[in-house]
Amino acid sequence: MQPVDLTHHISKRFEKDLEELRGNVLAMGGLVESQLTKAIDAVVSGNSELGLRVAHDDYKVNRFEVTIDEACSRIIATRAPAASDLRLIMAIIKTITDLERIGDEAEKIGFLASRLANMDRPSDSYRELKTLGAHVRRMVAAAMDAFARMDVDAALATVREDEYVDEEYEKIQRQCITFMMEDPRTIRRFMDVTWAARSLERIGDHAKNICEYVIYMVRGKDIRHINVDEIDLDEQD
Repeated sequence: MQPVDLTHHISKRFEKDLEELRGNVLAMGGLVESQLTKAIDAVVSGNSELGLRVAHDDYKVNRFEVTIDEACSRIIATRAPAASDLRLIMAIIKTITDLERIGDEAEKIGFLASRLANMDRPSDSYRELKTLGAHVRRMVAAAMDAFARMDVDAALATVREDEYVDEEYEKIQRQCITFMMEDPRTIRRFMDVTWAARSLERIGDHAKNICEYVIYMVRGKDIRHINVDEIDLDEQD
């Protein structure tokens, strides 16, 4: 497959449509990053009001997805895009699906933050969740930056980061099980912590997916089912 080229189209209007699409995806990504940041802050600070606000604002992310999806369908129907452009549009459709799911996970974390705010707080203010949240937030930002710049190397680096997220999630899960066994009165609280960590782990997966779409857009190479240690982007298909 030839690399995608966004710079040459017979129709200037078509080129403008594609750039507008990409701009809307980046705006959606910015909103999702903001939602995620607020959700993590709500957990760490014990801010119930902020958590609920994040949860109730999820409709804004959903509205972005519908708008962009409709635009993609319209372009496919009216422009009959060539292979590379069609690849871009299909990757955008998949990307906004993952962004919408990140928004859903941020919504869940918002609700969990609201519940946790009404329970006894640990002295470390959920340090492990804060650390995992910061890492996942960087992954989402890096994924959108790779999308904006069509940067394959940055996308692949972010794909590799997902292993660290999985390890941190498993660590939190083990800690929560230990705490619940030691004091059954904490079961509800640490179940919520576990669910929040699970949402963060899933957000890492979605950021990874977006980076895989970037690689597909630019190189035409599908790496979804390849072990991360075996990925060679210099290899010819």
